[in-house]
Amino acid sequence: MQRCAVSIPSNIAEGSGRNSEKDFLRFLSMAISSSFELETQLLLSLDLYNLEIDNEPDKLHTLQKMIRGFKKNTGDLISNVFCPKVSSLKRMNALATYTLRIADDSLILGHRVSEWCGHGPILEEDIALTNIALDLIGQATSLLEYAAQVEGEGRSSDDLAFLRYEKHYTNTLLTEQPNGDFGKTIVRQWLFDTFRVFFFDALRHSKDKQLAAIAEKSLKETKYHTKHSSEWVIRLGDGTEESHQRAQAAIDALWRFADELFFMNEVDQELIEQGIAVDLAKIRPLWMERIQHVLSESTLRLPENNWTQKGGREGNHSEHLGFLLTEMQYMQRTYPGMEW
Repeated sequence: MQRCAVSIPSNIAEGSGRNSEKDFLRFLSMAISSSFELETQLLLSLDLYNLEIDNEPDKLHTLQKMIRGFKKNTGDLISNVFCPKVSSLKRMNALATYTLRIADDSLILGHRVSEWCGHGPILEEDIALTNIALDLIGQATSLLEYAAQVEGEGRSSDDLAFLRYEKHYTNTLLTEQPNGDFGKTIVRQWLFDTFRVFFFDALRHSKDKQLAAIAEKSLKETKYHTKHSSEWVIRLGDGTEESHQRAQAAIDALWRFADELFFMNEVDQELIEQGIAVDLAKIRPLWMERIQHVLSESTLRLPENNWTQKGGREGNHSEHLGFLLTEMQYMQRTYPGMEW
């Protein structure tokens, strides 16, 4: 009976960790089967050993109904939301895929930075970080609305934001890294902001008018973000011994993820030829020059190890994104189809 009881939550947990929606449903079925096996053993124990068990079979019936309901709702969501005609980002058109990449970076980093709300080291920084998070979420909203429009599969911006599985997000690994201490948050923001200011400056010349308009507006915000994070990197690096050590430790930990900001594949090449996308190879030297300039003023240095870690752009994420999505998607998962 103990093995059966343990098998119920274990199957649910294992299924949720699989990369296949069908596997998840299969493990939910196995959890239900284990509950029936446990029920049979309880009833046999009552008859054979005259055990007194208060309402345990009734509790099992309730549990079985809950798992069955969850399985049905999960199956409906997979059919109607997660995989509506388009089961993979690879089948989306190039413009939708490209727009969604930009949106996901803003969405995930915006959520990460929002975690500082009420926890900033000083009141001024608490407000500053909260405003930066709001700017990023605003950018994500505009981009997700456009991605949903050009995808043409009937999904809304909320569907794209809250009702995708982890492997369908294409944000860089850098943006999903935990906040850590204030120094780590600032270094992560600095690496990203410095990239984004050059990216939006180039994207505002895109032949796609909607992307160009979003970039034009976002550039103004991102210039402030870059100024804010750069000044803090200099302040921390050239400050106290402890602030220098923390900032350097953050660079050592996060530098490996920076290379993915310049990820390009056939989607980018197709849109570059059409004058829509940004050729990231052209802005990389500008980004590196700005990074080196700030490092020289901050007395910080890049790590000697040039090892890089990638995967986010292709849906292969660190374990941190799963925990982030658990919180970010809670309301839509709990009340499917809810609207404000």
